[in-house]
Amino acid sequence: MIPRDLTFVLGGARSGKSAHAEQLASDSACPVTYIATARVADEEFAQRVAHHRERRPAHWNLLEAPVDLAGAVTSVDAPGHCILIDCLTLWLANLLCPPDNAPLADDPHAHMLAFEAALVSAKGRIIVVSNEIGLGVVPLGAATRLYVDEIGRLNQRVAALSTQVTMMIAGLPLSLKTAGH
Repeated sequence: MIPRDLTFVLGGARSGKSAHAEQLASDSACPVTYIATARVADEEFAQRVAHHRERRPAHWNLLEAPVDLAGAVTSVDAPGHCILIDCLTLWLANLLCPPDNAPLADDPHAHMLAFEAALVSAKGRIIVVSNEIGLGVVPLGAATRLYVDEIGRLNQRVAALSTQVTMMIAGLPLSLKTAGH
């Protein structure tokens, strides 16, 4: 059995986590599929997405997966292929806070479990990016606390599955977990 090759990159806003993950994907020398989870809701956010797009190599494949992340991973996973997922925080926001106050279409936990199963069965290299947002005070508002709790739990589960975990702080990678440790 081929051991899992799963790298998890965490950090705060503007910590350098996406750029670090992109460099890891480039260094893999494998074909790369970038799975974007964002939904663009306004012009400012569109500019952020454009900045990420400009930084990525043009030959990388792009797959947008704002909700069905497990299906996206499964559809492109293959030995000798690298998948870069950016990012879990936006994906979870899509699951818990549908646009225009629409009702939840599906059970968010079912999506999370399916995503974890896709990671466990992956045959290629996967790099997952997420924000570490639980370093501050407990936020006001039940919906915000739910979100912080859920992303914290999801991050813990993905970190447990990962062979490598890196925390980005001020553009510097801090290794939290390496293969075999």
